[in-house]
Amino acid sequence: MRRKLAAGNWKMNGTEATLSELAALQTPAEIDVLICPPNTLISRAASANDKIALGGQDCHRAQSGAHTGDISAEMLVDAGASYVLTGHSERRTDHGETNEIVAAKTRAAWSQNLVAVVCIGETLAEREAGTTLEVIAQQLAGSVPEDATAQNTVIAYEPVWAIGTGLVPTLEQIAEVHDFLRSELSKRFGAEIAEGIRLLYGGSVKPSNAESIFATSNVDGALVGGASLKADDFNGIISALASA
Repeated sequence: MRRKLAAGNWKMNGTEATLSELAALQTPAEIDVLICPPNTLISRAASANDKIALGGQDCHRAQSGAHTGDISAEMLVDAGASYVLTGHSERRTDHGETNEIVAAKTRAAWSQNLVAVVCIGETLAEREAGTTLEVIAQQLAGSVPEDATAQNTVIAYEPVWAIGTGLVPTLEQIAEVHDFLRSELSKRFGAEIAEGIRLLYGGSVKPSNAESIFATSNVDGALVGGASLKADDFNGIISALASA
């Protein structure tokens, strides 16, 4: 059985005062809870709630060097992280990250024993053009290196058009993509590895829709943005996942 994962991405939000929200988070024994705060807070976040896992929001593909403003996988581990997001749509869009760059960052994460949460998802134009599965297949093939396992990789499907917009795909659309992801992983890595890799859904997940999303085929949890900033909101999502 795949262990469920509720992951929160704080993006460029949060200061030390915000850490009080972590202390109020529920941590049910039957699921994993992950928060990816800004890098400035990682080392302090563990003291706020030592029952949650911590992750970086990005890492550089090099382990060190002349990369002003970037952070390496080794630095994330040193700060207390055990996960890192790679290929988030905002990195792909705002920083021009290609599948090849995402794959290199994922390998860098693995080299430091970080679990990579590899993000993929289509734009509204791609959805409306009917190319969603084609885009997903290309991103999955190009962004996830050959040595992926259930221990080092989580896949997060985030339709770009649903992030922060309040728009949510139908349950049928979510199931179609998640079932397709499981099938593609099985073709590439074999059924045993594919069945172990957790598939998260992200894109305007809220307490009000979490229960129905978590009841959807091949959804093993969520990567949550804005709703993870407040404990009251994220706890509703965590509770829904724990009871799914």
